[in-house]
Amino acid sequence: MVVQDALKETDSDQSQSSSAWGTHNEKEWVGPVEDFVLSVKETPSTTLYRVLHGPNLDMSTFLANYFQLDTPLEPLYVSWSKNDERLAKIANVVPGVRIIRQNPVECLFSFICSSNNNIPRITKMLSSFRLTFGTKMLDLPVRLLENDELSEPLEEEPMTLYSFPTLEQLNTATEQQLRDMSLGYRAKFIIQTRDLLIESGGHEFLISLREKDAETVQEELMKFSGIGRKVADCVALFSLDQKEAIPVDVHVQRIASRDYDPTVLGQAKSLTPSIYLKVGNLFRDRFEYAGWAHSLLFVAELPSFRNVLPLDIVEQMDTFREEEAVRKAELKEAKKTGSPKKNN
Repeated sequence: MVVQDALKETDSDQSQSSSAWGTHNEKEWVGPVEDFVLSVKETPSTTLYRVLHGPNLDMSTFLANYFQLDTPLEPLYVSWSKNDERLAKIANVVPGVRIIRQNPVECLFSFICSSNNNIPRITKMLSSFRLTFGTKMLDLPVRLLENDELSEPLEEEPMTLYSFPTLEQLNTATEQQLRDMSLGYRAKFIIQTRDLLIESGGHEFLISLREKDAETVQEELMKFSGIGRKVADCVALFSLDQKEAIPVDVHVQRIASRDYDPTVLGQAKSLTPSIYLKVGNLFRDRFEYAGWAHSLLFVAELPSFRNVLPLDIVEQMDTFREEEAVRKAELKEAKKTGSPKKNN
């Protein structure tokens, strides 16, 4: 997530939100974080926040923990840049990328929903999850941007925000109920994971993994249904303090092949356990806080950051993408026509 390195409480007369998470104007966001509804607004010098709903807690401490503000980014950016000239160029134009410390129960179930899925469907699934099992927190008037100005609240139903359900709230869920919410085959995984997690100690068990080594964390998480290596490393990185975890998928493998070792995939057609480890090590061998560095490189690949990247970086991405497309087409054609076998 991209934030400034400081969070300060907004003055009491600060206007309320422009939007909900995911439908923002790139200046101010409103959405649920655990038992709170927060408005977060970025300024040129800092990031302001306002609590719209939630218990009376020391929010500065809560948010410092959530955004891991005890980890200064500037020294990491400097260190990473020394080890990777390409990353150095990205770091100059994409500041403030840091890893959040999410509630591990929410993180675990959210990533089960994300597997083999796209962002709109994931968003819809998690919204249904909150609506059905979570706790109502706030009705939020819906506003739109019109010519860069906020409209008046629309004359329609407000957006209702719910907390992510606790394990106790999920205890009543059935597989059929989840299938009726369009979770498909993931419904079985959620029920089985819920039951094993409760048996293992629930939220406290997951928190205890923050003190374990990366290999142990991955092994423990992969005991849950629907959790493979990538999802385990996502949960480890974003909620369990595993700063060296590298969630490897085809996109990360392509970054590694393009920038560090074009032979890493070899003749394999998929990410085998050994290749998964090799790809992760390409980042870990170069960077401290490798999971954080990998996230900066991953963010730079997103279309929304394309217009801020140096031209040579964009051209490199486009060239590699075109070469990949040609290679895939050639492989597809060879498979269709049948390639002659090579003599040993």
